[in-house]
Amino acid sequence: MKRILIMMFAVVLFIGMAAPVYAAPNNDTYNYNFWGQSVPAPSPYELEQVMYGTDWKTGNLSSPQDLFIGSDRRIYIADTGNDRIVVLNDQFREVQVISGFDNNGSKETFNKPEGVFYNGTDGHLLIADTQNRRLVELNGQGALVRVMGEPKSSLLREGFQYMPTKLVIDKAQRIYVISRGSYEGIMEFDTDGEFNGFIGTNRVKFNPVDLFWKRISTKAQREQMQLFIPLEFNNLDIDEDGFIYTTTSEEKSDRPIKRLNPSGVDILRDKGYFPPKGDIRTLEVGSAPGSSIFIDIAKDEGGMYSAIDLKRGRIFTYDKDGNMLYEFGGLGSEQGKFRTPSAIAMLGDKVLVLDKDNNRLSVFQPTRYGSLIREAVKSLYDGKTDTSTASWRQVLQMNGNFEVAYIGIGKSLLKNGDNRGAMSYFKLGNNRDYYSEAFKRYRKEVVFAHFGTIVLGIALVFGLGYTTVKIAGRRMRGKHYTEIGVLKNPFYTMMHPFNGFWEMKYEQKGRLKVVVICLLLLVLFTILKRQYSGFVVNMNNPLELNSLNELKFIVLPFLLWCMANWSLTTLMDGEGKFKEIVMATGYALMPLILIYLPQTLYSNVITGSESTFYYLLDAIAYIWFIWLLFVGTMTVHQYSASKTVVTMILTLVVIGIIIFLGVLFFSMLQQMINFITSIYRELSFRF
Repeated sequence: MKRILIMMFAVVLFIGMAAPVYAAPNNDTYNYNFWGQSVPAPSPYELEQVMYGTDWKTGNLSSPQDLFIGSDRRIYIADTGNDRIVVLNDQFREVQVISGFDNNGSKETFNKPEGVFYNGTDGHLLIADTQNRRLVELNGQGALVRVMGEPKSSLLREGFQYMPTKLVIDKAQRIYVISRGSYEGIMEFDTDGEFNGFIGTNRVKFNPVDLFWKRISTKAQREQMQLFIPLEFNNLDIDEDGFIYTTTSEEKSDRPIKRLNPSGVDILRDKGYFPPKGDIRTLEVGSAPGSSIFIDIAKDEGGMYSAIDLKRGRIFTYDKDGNMLYEFGGLGSEQGKFRTPSAIAMLGDKVLVLDKDNNRLSVFQPTRYGSLIREAVKSLYDGKTDTSTASWRQVLQMNGNFEVAYIGIGKSLLKNGDNRGAMSYFKLGNNRDYYSEAFKRYRKEVVFAHFGTIVLGIALVFGLGYTTVKIAGRRMRGKHYTEIGVLKNPFYTMMHPFNGFWEMKYEQKGRLKVVVICLLLLVLFTILKRQYSGFVVNMNNPLELNSLNELKFIVLPFLLWCMANWSLTTLMDGEGKFKEIVMATGYALMPLILIYLPQTLYSNVITGSESTFYYLLDAIAYIWFIWLLFVGTMTVHQYSASKTVVTMILTLVVIGIIIFLGVLFFSMLQQMINFITSIYRELSFRF
């Protein structure tokens, strides 16, 4: 028996050495599916034109930092290096160049302006004159309206440096300003230019290890350490409802994009597969490792918004729920790529991107694929479900892997009352929230239409089950009574663990073949649970199921526990034999075996909001298993309760050591094989 178990252990360990590998996307345009894998997609946008300052007869741009499209469809560029604002019309022709203004007879100029905003209410232009540390408001003719200098307030910390870089104005004419180096949040000014305070402060991020050392360090040492301060915003935009979209330049931020209400609370919806944060799979080495860093964001029609990644130059567009619609762009010096993107804006369905190193403005227009996606999203946003569905179906003809299209069709069907059809499309799109809502409505329809049939069916199932058990019980009596008693012993042990394990050890009522049956049943029910649990609770990829691979999650831990416990207890005066340890561990699995099957059936008739009981069954099964394992270990080895707890903890430590040694052995074996292979090849080449 020991030989068989050791062989099983080696096989399962070998299987467990394989691990899936995910690569970062390497194609130009792609999307991410539910499993986080990049899926190739048609190009949503194509380059229309690239323009330089010489195309407008204004001279070359110099490190332009901001771009804004006003309600008058004019394009405002903060040409930072040239200390001016360049104004174009929607045909990209020069309208005006603002290099300064008259202030009570004195000619004043800008000093590295980094932000510009057109106020459609009064037609005024507000400029963040960064190095002069002020905001300048001009009317439509370029005449000065007012200058708002550095704010003076007790709300500002000592040593605060006011360096306005980006700004927006809401419908109430409140001004929101990002000041470089301000980690307190976005500065809010009233209509008179008075500072009201900060909104939308980011949470402080810290390393627990650094926090620990800071707690135990001296005052002098703490002064030398890095401070834990909130992240600062780097850009913002505002939509027609007055909600402020912001970006944060912190790498690996969980929420680099926010949508703030007037109170500064983030209300951005992230019901997509992943939060809106750019690339999901990224490389940790190479020319652009790590997570995306958004440098600017632009609101769009139909609740959409686009953000541009400074690290890889990619533009990501999302719908109002946070689903990624498409991606395009990239770094490079050729046209259609960017060296250092600094700003993004939307002119209708066209995307405008400013590049501060190439000193140029790139204009992108949607392809047929991109236009269909935009039309589908906007139609659904406006309540035109039929138009949206038709557009999504055309999108699927061009890209059958686009899961958001299935979700879009499902939303339209749900609004039209086709709950069963909506369920099918939400399942294809891997959206469990909307699927749950559609299933809830469909289940209500079925119950109302077939209530009598359902009740009769349930009664028949219970009746047949009870009758079958009674008949089987009668037939099992007689000459097979002893063996049947042995097979029933695991059930008895599960309900009466102290007596059951005692009888197993001292009355020889345990059988190894029963343990093998338990293991096989657990593997079978685990596979069934993995594959056939209800969609709302099943997060497994059915295409990745490997029955042999599933063994490593059941048989490998089982064998490791038995071997580690036996090895340990021989040194701790344990009375349990290896065979008894195996039987006790196997019998302890019974709660998992009995709960998994009904749990799988139950999961197919519940919604997401009703899944609490499903997970409660999981918790009950595991707690029951641990209790049986505890009693079994204590009874087999005749330990006290405290010694049993210590033994179980040390067994886990020994398992860790065994795994480490196993991995080390296979690693050395692989290196040895590679070494011998290389020598053989070298000799074969020479002789």
